[in-house]
Amino acid sequence: QVQLVESGGGLVQPGGSLRLSCAASGSILRINTMGWYRQAPGKQRELVAGTDSSSNTHYAESVKGRFTISRDNDKNMVYLQMNRLEPGDTAVYYCNADLKFRARTGSHYTDDFWGQGTQVTVSS
Repeated sequence: QVQLVESGGGLVQPGGSLRLSCAASGSILRINTMGWYRQAPGKQRELVAGTDSSSNTHYAESVKGRFTISRDNDKNMVYLQMNRLEPGDTAVYYCNADLKFRARTGSHYTDDFWGQGTQVTVSS
């Protein structure tokens, strides 16, 4: 009943920029936290940036000053503006949301949802 769909990944040269978008849809009642994670080949998935319902933000040390997370609560969307990209940023980027939704039974639940991932490649 709930789906997260990312877009905006691609190939970019070092020093370039990309903007990722994530749209949450379905029987959503309230979105608590939203965030972006990434997973490079052979590495564990790591948190890149997160934001809560009050738009407070936090970042991994490796992206501070280069990446900016933002959200549009009216549209149930979260964005990740990535500037000064480095080869080390190459990974599959995943959107994550902790949200409350209405199930088909009519009951309300809170759960954690993930998007399918979007590839970001930084290379010359």
